[in-house]
Amino acid sequence: MSHPVPDQPLPHQESVWDYPRPAIAERSAAHIRIVHHGIVVADTRRAVRTLETSHPPSWYIPPDDIAADALRPSPGASFCEWKGHARYHDIVVGDERLVGVGWSYPAPTPPFALLRDHVAFYAAPFDACYVDGERVVPQPGGFYGGWITSAVAGPFKGIPRSRFW
Repeated sequence: MSHPVPDQPLPHQESVWDYPRPAIAERSAAHIRIVHHGIVVADTRRAVRTLETSHPPSWYIPPDDIAADALRPSPGASFCEWKGHARYHDIVVGDERLVGVGWSYPAPTPPFALLRDHVAFYAAPFDACYVDGERVVPQPGGFYGGWITSAVAGPFKGIPRSRFW
């Protein structure tokens, strides 16, 4: 297994290699927006971000800041050793249903209690996701839900040969 060499962060950046393992959750006043087909799907300054070594932050949005009637239950579930049992959500925008694009922890473990009733989203299925006005790049690999901005330095889990980082 090859070990990554962390990128040298610029003065305005956080290195994902300085993020903790196990992960943590913290409140954030960052402006989080999700837009699809010109419709604002989510808009908040009350997000919770999770930070984990080698991953860009994932952003959890309170349901009151998600477009009314856009969020629908989706089949499937998963388990995170730190956060607990997750359930999945679809987003409906007009006639389009984006299946399984969100996830939440209805009964998170105590260290992640801040995540209760908040929903995180993959960035890739949407036309645009933003953190403080900057358009994000989805975390590579398809499975991970981190949002990459110029505020974080990698490399990021999800790139080829990063499975066992």
